[in-house]
Amino acid sequence: MDANLKWIGGATLVVAAVLGGVALTGAGDPADATPSAAANQPKLEPMGAIAAKAQADYDRLYTVRRILPIEGPIKYGEWYWDDKDVPPGPLLVTVDLQARVISVFQGGYEIGAAAVMLGTDDHPTPTGHFPILYKDRHNVSEKYGNAPMPWSLFLTTDGVAIHGGHLVENGYASHGCVGVPDEIASRLFAIAKKGDMVVITDGKTMGLGDSII
Repeated sequence: MDANLKWIGGATLVVAAVLGGVALTGAGDPADATPSAAANQPKLEPMGAIAAKAQADYDRLYTVRRILPIEGPIKYGEWYWDDKDVPPGPLLVTVDLQARVISVFQGGYEIGAAAVMLGTDDHPTPTGHFPILYKDRHNVSEKYGNAPMPWSLFLTTDGVAIHGGHLVENGYASHGCVGVPDEIASRLFAIAKKGDMVVITDGKTMGLGDSII
């Protein structure tokens, strides 16, 4: 289920509960009802402020609230990780093909970044929104000579994943996967869950206050 629907769905249930509570407390013998009592009933607007707050909270969690202080372009082999004092929040990972960089966000705070290895023209890394389908700590690629792909987070049914296990250096490429340094792969694997979203773009830039998705 889409996260947005979860939030709005939850708000809908809250509103339904409020309406239900009013109906229950106001229920009784019809003969006891009087025009003055009906006039004093609270006027309710379904959804209203509760739904608006739920939507605002959802949008805030997927808004860039911090960017790691990294000077200059990230070079191959470099990685950064800082989750100290970052409040709990949903995990969201971005990969940009032009920048060749992965960013890890928790509740809108960037906690990790690294240069990545990507696919080729013959085996391109796909763009789009990909929920993590499943994880495999000790995965090897049977399709490509049992190449090690540890800490794999699978994004597609045909094997595209974020994983460690390869040299992330200029001149190296994958068969469509996103290869990251082992230090980032292991940390991301530890906190990622099935269903967490990975957004792969081709030339998109973001700044503070921008929406990630």
